[in-house]
Amino acid sequence: MSNQHPLKEINTIEDWRKITGSNRNRFYQEVREGRLKARKYGRRTVVLRADFEAWLNDLPEFIPAADAA
Repeated sequence: MSNQHPLKEINTIEDWRKITGSNRNRFYQEVREGRLKARKYGRRTVVLRADFEAWLNDLPEFIPAADAA
C-alpha cells in the first residue's frame, strides 16, 4: 500500500482503485463475490476502513518461488 493513498475511515471506489491499482470492474467483482464488503451512502458506494483491512488481510500471502539454481 502506498503512503500517497492511506486508508481513510470511509473509502470511495476511486480511493480503492488508487490504493490497489485495480479498476472499477475489479472492485465490483470483489463485492459481487463476497470478498469485499461495500455500503451505500446516498448514491455513493463506500468501503469502511475495517472492511478494506479485512479484505487486505484475506488476500493470499505472497510466497516467492525458490531460485532454480
